[in-house]
Amino acid sequence: MELKKTILDKAKPTFFEKHQNALYKSLEDKHTTVEVEEDPLGTRMILNMGPQHPATHGVLRLLLELDGERIIRNRLDIGYLHRGVEKIAENKTYQEFMPYTDRMDYLSPYSNNVALCLAVEKIAQIEVPERAEYIRMIGCELARISSHLLYLGAMVMDTGAISFFIWTFRERERLYDIFDNFGGHRFTISHSRIGGVHNDLTPECLSMIREFVDTFPDEIRDWKKLLNKNRIFYDRNLNVGRISYDEALQIGVTGPNIRAVGVPYDIRKFDPYLKYDQVEFDVPTRLEGDNLSRYFIRMEEMSESVRIIRQCLEKMPKGPVRTDNAKQAYPSKDEVYYSMEGMIHDFMMTDTGICPPEGAEAYHAIEAPKGELGFFIQSDGTGHPWRLKINSPSFTNLQGLEKMLDGEMIADTVVMIGGVDPVMGDSDK
Repeated sequence: MELKKTILDKAKPTFFEKHQNALYKSLEDKHTTVEVEEDPLGTRMILNMGPQHPATHGVLRLLLELDGERIIRNRLDIGYLHRGVEKIAENKTYQEFMPYTDRMDYLSPYSNNVALCLAVEKIAQIEVPERAEYIRMIGCELARISSHLLYLGAMVMDTGAISFFIWTFRERERLYDIFDNFGGHRFTISHSRIGGVHNDLTPECLSMIREFVDTFPDEIRDWKKLLNKNRIFYDRNLNVGRISYDEALQIGVTGPNIRAVGVPYDIRKFDPYLKYDQVEFDVPTRLEGDNLSRYFIRMEEMSESVRIIRQCLEKMPKGPVRTDNAKQAYPSKDEVYYSMEGMIHDFMMTDTGICPPEGAEAYHAIEAPKGELGFFIQSDGTGHPWRLKINSPSFTNLQGLEKMLDGEMIADTVVMIGGVDPVMGDSDK
């Protein structure tokens, strides 16, 4: 009688056998071979969760070894999107690649646009007008609120409160209306341009932004009253999905997840870009490192974003929103329509694009809603990158999720995934 059965023997994979074998082997490397003779009641099992299940927040697949309802060990399996976005970038001009960045972390597309622009402007040494930098900051902070709102609605819904999801989406709809006025699109806005932004903010758009920052803090206050002392919400998140200070640092967890263990790392403070060194804001931190602390961090960050936007509206000077160097940015539509030179420059920017010096390389990161988002570019002197690599926050944060899941209850799995707030388009590059 065979005394031991491997996971491979028990699971009998049907599709993608080579891939399945490698995954099961990696799980066995974590000493997860089931000892049948020590489990006479059959309480241990291997559970495949995802990748199609909506509760996994996208195409995230979890391979869980359970002892009853407790997770003994786990493995995450990503790669179901097959995007190859870094390789696509190497075959596009820098500006042509911009719409692809919208679709990485599609919950905060404006931040992705700005991160790429800053990296290209760094390698090509492009100066951006001051007004454009303030407009970018407003867009990034609105995107941060929008992203945190979806996190909040989805995570609270995971704990059983459906209405909250609808309330957060009501506020997101207001933000979509603003972005529609901002750049002509509600979702994938692609408003930021290399050398500036596509267009200036209209008086109507400025009025909508002011109304939002005046009324949204009341919503946050009401939500805090509802959730902060709610026994069900509190117990579902307290001490759930904990990760220690040392583990978070070793793995490289970033964004609100690293600040929830007590590391006050925020690129806007440590390496200011745009005009973040000209505005005042705090970096919320907690020490617990559990799901509840990650909730508190994001709630406070939304208030800080409102504070930043208010200061941007006050400090934003008048002036151009795009550099007037025809070799570095698209000309305005007036120039294209009414001058031969403008039309030629528009054609050259579309056909060839910006050409950074041959051999130059640059890395620039921003504090995206989910953490550090950076673009590394190597140039061969042509209008498209020789190599482009993306350091995305969802990818690094998912590594922390493996640590969080071990030893927790299976019923809390979805809550913990929501607490980390991954977007698979951001991690599956």
